[in-house]
Amino acid sequence: MNPTRSFAVSSLTAAVLAAGVLASQAHAATTVDLSYNGAPDPDKNAVHVFATNLKELVEEKTDGDIELKLYPNSMLGEEQERMEQTMNSPSLNIASFAGMSPLVPEVFVSAIPFLFDDFESARTFFDEGQYWQAVEDALRERTGVELLAVVEEGGFLAFTNDEKPISSPSDFEGLRFRAMDPSQVALYEAFGASGTPIPWTEVYMALKTGVADGQMNPPMYIIMGSLYEVQDYLTLANIQYSDQFLVGNGAMIDGWDDATREAFMAAVEEANQMAREHNETRVDERIAYLEEQGMEVIRPSEEELAAFREQGQPAYLKWLGEQDIDPSFIDMALEDAGMNHLAE
Repeated sequence: MNPTRSFAVSSLTAAVLAAGVLASQAHAATTVDLSYNGAPDPDKNAVHVFATNLKELVEEKTDGDIELKLYPNSMLGEEQERMEQTMNSPSLNIASFAGMSPLVPEVFVSAIPFLFDDFESARTFFDEGQYWQAVEDALRERTGVELLAVVEEGGFLAFTNDEKPISSPSDFEGLRFRAMDPSQVALYEAFGASGTPIPWTEVYMALKTGVADGQMNPPMYIIMGSLYEVQDYLTLANIQYSDQFLVGNGAMIDGWDDATREAFMAAVEEANQMAREHNETRVDERIAYLEEQGMEVIRPSEEELAAFREQGQPAYLKWLGEQDIDPSFIDMALEDAGMNHLAE
């Protein structure tokens, strides 16, 4: 071959390869960590269902520019550690009340007992309410963390215990319950029981060894933690809406171009809708499974639920009033839920 022609071909080949490398670098994906609680099991963990859907949708809608790396089972630390990581590094996290409340104690207002009648009213409260917008603003202002979605983790909370069937507040007298946070301690005390904060990762052993007699979680978490092995009774009081919170580092999200940010937020919205539909269709199935495992299911009557509400709500509101929470958050939440009379 002519030496000049050989050099030209080699130069052309090198140029094509270099262009390919540059193009590859230009479209190299940004990897973002997403941490959350619970096992990577779609049958037992609704949060994992949300996370896996979000991963797929983000990568699809951003044309691969953003890839999520999932860290289930609290692999990156317990709640407060993960929130600190989200504040200080470009990452995402699905936090529970235990992670959120030290930064925005106002989130406790959304856990007022019997605030919602059903899924629809709860979703409207978080999607459209002025109270929740104020919580989002407070979190961003204080920490730089963006509150991106309220993620259902399995329906409404139910009580379990291994001592006796619970169908009224008086049945709580003398029992010891695992609490997720101080607000749950206040609720148990309103019913005459005691509450002790215990991390989720220690709940099974605490119940097995008698450190606690009972706990409250949606049926999904009772299954995920195999709590039916150490709990005999399940009370479907539907006392609180069960949710966690997708949060992200605000500087990271602000740093994306408009198209990427819009694609990411569209993925969050779609993943959340998919998770809600998945969750709602599984609630009855999960309760049936717990029954099959030998748990006695107690379904309180309307009168019994009213007794829980009449005892639980005033006590919880009193506890909220003792916290460092601007009363306007309580007023906004009650108005959004159509329950202004409670503030009177």
